[in-house]
Amino acid sequence: MSAGPLSGQRILVTRPARQAAALSAAIEAAGGEALNLPLIEIEPVEDQEGFRALAAELDAFVYAFFVSANAVEHGLACVRAFRAWPPGPQVATVGPGSAKALHEAGFAKVLAPAERFDSEGVLALPEFAPARIAGQGVLILRGDGGRELLADELRARGARVCCVTCYRRTFPPLDIPVLQRADALTLSSSEAVRHLAAGLREQGLNAFWDKPVFVPHIRIAVAASDAGFTQVIETAGGDAGLMQGLLMYYGAEN
Repeated sequence: MSAGPLSGQRILVTRPARQAAALSAAIEAAGGEALNLPLIEIEPVEDQEGFRALAAELDAFVYAFFVSANAVEHGLACVRAFRAWPPGPQVATVGPGSAKALHEAGFAKVLAPAERFDSEGVLALPEFAPARIAGQGVLILRGDGGRELLADELRARGARVCCVTCYRRTFPPLDIPVLQRADALTLSSSEAVRHLAAGLREQGLNAFWDKPVFVPHIRIAVAASDAGFTQVIETAGGDAGLMQGLLMYYGAEN
């Protein structure tokens, strides 16, 4: 580890393995040690034949909403297995990470909130106001589970909403030796919080409840506090927000 504001700190990165690199690199660049322990893994849906019909009907949608970078990767792959993405549907998403993934996938124009990167932020966009979205077709590409708020509210506003599952989440067993080395934890989803909390209780690792836990959204902060973590630090969204929170916390200690 090099000198820096996180020098001597071992920070647990719990994002899925394919999404952990950027945050891990930022922690290492700040002098910390990134410990990678995926609490959720992302896998494609087993049966993708249903996307054949979706691909044929894609032009009927005004908006195609991707709930995450995972939805971008797997949703586009499923559709593009049957046809090229058509020019009609406006792509939309929830935050900067998934917007970046859409840009990298070839979309020049991406609709996304400038702040509050969640369903509430999306619903506040003028394009989704009741007077503008009523009667419009909205495709939501998402994983299994998750919140129903966006779909339910768009339907209440008169939109024709189609939700399609394009990936599924799995929960790998905890790597206890890696976990025990951590000085602090980053948690980026409520599902990860619940999986970790169940594992800690099962293993009797009571010391971890008092370690600093950095989370990028109020909903995850509530889940972490409810699970029993005593030091929950809410940060701004995304990897940048988590890094800002880590630097502020450990910079204040030094």
